[in-house]
Amino acid sequence: MNVETLISELTFKAVRSSGAGGQHVNKVSSKVMLTFNVSKSQGLSEEEKEILLKRLASKLTKEHLLILNSDESRSQHKNKEFVIKRFISLIQEGLVIPKERIPTKIPKAVIKKRLDDKRKQSGKKADRKKPDLDN
Repeated sequence: MNVETLISELTFKAVRSSGAGGQHVNKVSSKVMLTFNVSKSQGLSEEEKEILLKRLASKLTKEHLLILNSDESRSQHKNKEFVIKRFISLIQEGLVIPKERIPTKIPKAVIKKRLDDKRKQSGKKADRKKPDLDN
């Protein structure tokens, strides 16, 4: 994965942001929308593209576009920085391959303790019953 190549493939669009800002908010486009096409990326190998298409499937459109928004700040430049950081971390997290879990054996002492506890509990309950007087 080449971060510089990925950043050069991003397209940005500034739109009007919702929220606080008074009269100023109506004339300034401070919200930044980032768009990235996963399937047409030159900065990702074919394997990386397949992994990202699976892992980020819920965040992608039908055309394999990843769209991120940022309107945290009133500054368009800061929003652009925020959305780029979020994009890079999302791609890096998506490419991390989790380690396979190795099942461990249950120790014999633990099995023995569980069976002993079951026997004790069974004995307690049996002692609570009324005695059988037919014999």
